[in-house]
Amino acid sequence: MTRAALLALLLIVAPAAHAEEAIATFAGGCFWCMEAPFEALPGVVSVTVGYTGGTDPDPTYEEVSDGGTGHAEAVQIVYDPAKVGYAQLLEVFWRNIDPTVADRQFCDVGSQYRSAVFVHDAAQRKAAEMSRDATRRALGAPVKTEITDATRFHVAETYHQDYAKKNPIRYRYYRNGCGRDARLQELWSAQSPRPPSHE
Repeated sequence: MTRAALLALLLIVAPAAHAEEAIATFAGGCFWCMEAPFEALPGVVSVTVGYTGGTDPDPTYEEVSDGGTGHAEAVQIVYDPAKVGYAQLLEVFWRNIDPTVADRQFCDVGSQYRSAVFVHDAAQRKAAEMSRDATRRALGAPVKTEITDATRFHVAETYHQDYAKKNPIRYRYYRNGCGRDARLQELWSAQSPRPPSHE
């Protein structure tokens, strides 16, 4: 194959390979608890925990958890749209948060624990708004989750990545102690089908 032919092939293949993956970003309180449900989905390539939505250019966990950065704990998901759709990701998101409260999730209180959908384009915004409205109807309650444009995502410290896998006992103790599963059961027990949980 000539160099020109190889270059032409790369120009054709590279955009197609890039188009196979997309990004979704969600905040739902403690990012440890939001990582595992998405990792369970076929078609999800990776889930990274971090911080977004604020103004601090170099946030740390301590700074974000103190509430002074404007950032929320969040997850960024790389996924294959041919295997899992954005609508499916939204369904998993809603079923793993309490969308009826503002600036808190379960036992964690403050804007850094707010629930939010950070949209990356107009199509995601439209899907998120439709999904929010469907969630409001399903629950029969106002939805306080914000839908806002995605900004820079700051990857959290290494020890926070895959926390549930690295520290299963501590993770379960925190999750149960925070009342997350009890509240999710209360909110969503009448709804079906149930998307993947934290297990």
